[in-house]
Amino acid sequence: MEPDRSVYEILLTEDDARVCKDVPESACNHLPRNFLIHIVALAATKTGDHLGSAKLVLVWVLGAVGAPGFMAGLTVPIRESLALVPQLLVAAWIRHHRIRKWFWVLGSAIQGACMAAMGLVALHGHGASAGWTLLGLLVAFSLARGVCSVAIKDVQGKTVSRRTRGKASGYASSIAGGAALVIGATGLLSGGESLGYLAALLFGAGGLWLGAAFSYAFVREEPGQISGGGNAAVEAVRQLSLLRRDAQFRLFVITRATFLSTAFAAPFMVLSAREIGSSEFSALGGLLVAVGAANLLGGPVWGRQSDISSRRVLVIAGRIAAIACGGLFLVVQLEWRSPLIYAALYFVLSLAHGGVRVGRSTYLIDMATQETRAAYTAVSNTLIGVLLLAGGSLGLLEPWLGPDGLVLLFGAGALVASFAAARLPEIED
Repeated sequence: MEPDRSVYEILLTEDDARVCKDVPESACNHLPRNFLIHIVALAATKTGDHLGSAKLVLVWVLGAVGAPGFMAGLTVPIRESLALVPQLLVAAWIRHHRIRKWFWVLGSAIQGACMAAMGLVALHGHGASAGWTLLGLLVAFSLARGVCSVAIKDVQGKTVSRRTRGKASGYASSIAGGAALVIGATGLLSGGESLGYLAALLFGAGGLWLGAAFSYAFVREEPGQISGGGNAAVEAVRQLSLLRRDAQFRLFVITRATFLSTAFAAPFMVLSAREIGSSEFSALGGLLVAVGAANLLGGPVWGRQSDISSRRVLVIAGRIAAIACGGLFLVVQLEWRSPLIYAALYFVLSLAHGGVRVGRSTYLIDMATQETRAAYTAVSNTLIGVLLLAGGSLGLLEPWLGPDGLVLLFGAGALVASFAAARLPEIED
């Protein structure tokens, strides 16, 4: 028995390992190899996400190099929205190529180069010029990430069998979570504040993305269909009609939009903890530990459950996020100052957000066909990117509602998202 097939069968149940579902028949022999490569590549990039996190590490770097304070508030909108908004045009471009893994390889390599360059800026840059350079590199990083996001869903749909895709993502999240735990613990012990430590995180993230690009080049991908004539802009406008014609896809986009609340809540939960006097748990190492533990414990569970019912995962994750947000509001009102409570709540929110990410990705891939998968991904990601930019303005309510009030507001949004997910139809086998 081939080594990759042996590992494949260990990681999956006997039934899942034997089934070749929703992939070209010619790709069935390559399922073990492709499944393991996806785990390796995704684990590397997910770990890189921890090491180069826009809402944690880059904010620390901006402060350390003496960049103006307002730049820290630009990291998350740039990182999230620019990875999503251009995808409608990118998808049409990718669809003109029968082999699409090379888009992911190139995009991952660009992300790695950007992270390495950020590490150099951390070591040698200073002031506003260093800040603008970091943000410029983040723009390039985010655009490359958008290309990868479209490409991997299309490639994964052709190379990884249905009912195993969520497991691949779950195993990768678990590996990345374990790595983040170790890295976060190192940060707690060292203080995690020196430029050398921050630069090392960024260099490490760059190396992981470059390694992921190298490994993904070995995916065995069958040629896919290409779209017809017309330029990318015309094709992009045509794809928007999917929202009008496809009721299930429209409901999915609405559900995903309401789930943005789980992403918006995180920074305000940290800010609330700082104001109460638990600022030590907003340190870089402590947050890495909390997020890492959530991914380590939740990754395999969310992945396996998503392969059974990604709809149910979204419902449960939304309720957990709402509980975490409501819990923080209650803790603030009662003036409980135990830092362990705030760390636990951040862990629970991170756990829920992980479920949202795995559930929505698995649902979209399983809902779509090989012909519509790239278009579904691009349309939904583009619209969500626009909403991310608009949703960022909710932070202007902080002087009136306070961080805990905003967290409660986003918790209500997570509860609404849970109800919206419950209306999604189950994906039939």
